[in-house]
Amino acid sequence: MKEFLISKNDEGQRLDRFIGKAVPLLPASLTQKYIRLKRIKVNGKGSRRDYKLVAGDVLQFYVNDEFFDRPTERNAHLAVSEPKLDIVYEDENILLVNKAAGVLCHSAGEWTHNTLIAHIQAYLRKNGEWRPEDENSFVPALCNRIDRNTSGIVIAAKTAEALRIMNDKIRDREIEKFYLCIVHGVPRPASGTLTGYIFKDASKNQVYVKKTPEKGAKTAVTRYRTLKSKGGLSLLECELLTGRTHQIRAQLSDAGFPLLGDGKYGREAKNRPFGESRQALCSYRLRFAFKTDAGALEYLNGKEFAVKDVDFVSKYFS
Repeated sequence: MKEFLISKNDEGQRLDRFIGKAVPLLPASLTQKYIRLKRIKVNGKGSRRDYKLVAGDVLQFYVNDEFFDRPTERNAHLAVSEPKLDIVYEDENILLVNKAAGVLCHSAGEWTHNTLIAHIQAYLRKNGEWRPEDENSFVPALCNRIDRNTSGIVIAAKTAEALRIMNDKIRDREIEKFYLCIVHGVPRPASGTLTGYIFKDASKNQVYVKKTPEKGAKTAVTRYRTLKSKGGLSLLECELLTGRTHQIRAQLSDAGFPLLGDGKYGREAKNRPFGESRQALCSYRLRFAFKTDAGALEYLNGKEFAVKDVDFVSKYFS
């Protein structure tokens, strides 16, 4: 049992809203349930969720100790009572999830439970595939990441062995990744390869494309082909031959064909008529193309997975 003494600074708040701040790992749905069941009491008695706290009140919590841990990326899953995932593929080793645009893969410097990894961990905990109390160090983890405002397939490992193998395969470029995007204009030629050098300015979280090698810049290669063009926009499929930060966005913009909705590398004047606030970019397809032994994941070699529906494609090119 845990107790909280309400101070002068806390009074006047609704009981349920105070709990949301004081015990952030306790999901709102459980808060309401525990208030109803009198597992959360005020001054030793049951209370209502809209009770206004008074200085001197004592709150008693008859709930699991884990909800009182310090909130971190590692235990954010505790605050997710109903995990929401768009699962593309799943087996005993890995999970392929279609991340929606606007969702963070991990928290970005500020604690939050509304991340892809938190929902994945909550999902695996809920279905019994992951029991954190039985693990000494391993937690399910993402093998790759995509930008917050980019949608598409993210790989998660359910076991330490799968995580190790996937990390090796991604590092050795044995997983082929394909993106769909919409750009302003009609590329000429209709297909080709963009090659350059990308320099990252970490302070601005922005990259710059260089034509020649220079200190700190890394080679970036993107293969593209135009699928459709209409109304001043073109739908492209891009294959990443290297995996640099913001590679597709920066290289296409540098080539004169910025992504629709891209506020960082795009053109505001071009984006404004369409009202898009996120770049039209989706990591929609991947292929496991292992060139070396993949051990426990060898069964995935040669398999391909794709997102069935990409919202911006149906919106502009249906």
